[in-house]
Amino acid sequence: MSDVVSLVLFALLVVVGVAGLSIVVATIRWGISPMPTSAKVRRAMLSLVSAELTGELHELGAGWGGLALALARHCPNARVVAWEVSPVPAIVLWARAKSARLPNLEVRLRDFRSADLTRAAGIICYLFTGGMKWLDDALRRQRPGTDLLIVTNTFTLHGWPEDKVVTVDDLFRTRVTRYRRVPD
Repeated sequence: MSDVVSLVLFALLVVVGVAGLSIVVATIRWGISPMPTSAKVRRAMLSLVSAELTGELHELGAGWGGLALALARHCPNARVVAWEVSPVPAIVLWARAKSARLPNLEVRLRDFRSADLTRAAGIICYLFTGGMKWLDDALRRQRPGTDLLIVTNTFTLHGWPEDKVVTVDDLFRTRVTRYRRVPD
């Protein structure tokens, strides 16, 4: 093998190693790894969101961007704000958003817990127990008693009235839940 090929392979291994380490560190720090939403679950989530939605639609924990891109296409009149804190998935999401050229998709490479949700028309998320607890607290504090579309994948908002539940025909029988009102 030539020295150039060896150098390229070494550089590639370093990049992959740093990217992998970054994902591991972010997973340990935030308590969850970036997990993509399957195509079946994504379709179920989109079916619970009106294509006519306007205003801000926040995807919390957007990961690699599959759902954020689908939301931006599904709701062309909404401003989709995709939040991701893990650096490698966030960079992939940003690159995918740029190449898709969706003018209604904004990528925020930071922790969704800094989000101001007071102007949100909708929130879409596939979080974890701690993230759902934060969302519950934030919405009760920022938006008590208001109408607001919320669609969750797998994890639920305990004590909230469910508007509609879809059980996806997949290996995990994934539960997608829609809520319409923030409890007082």
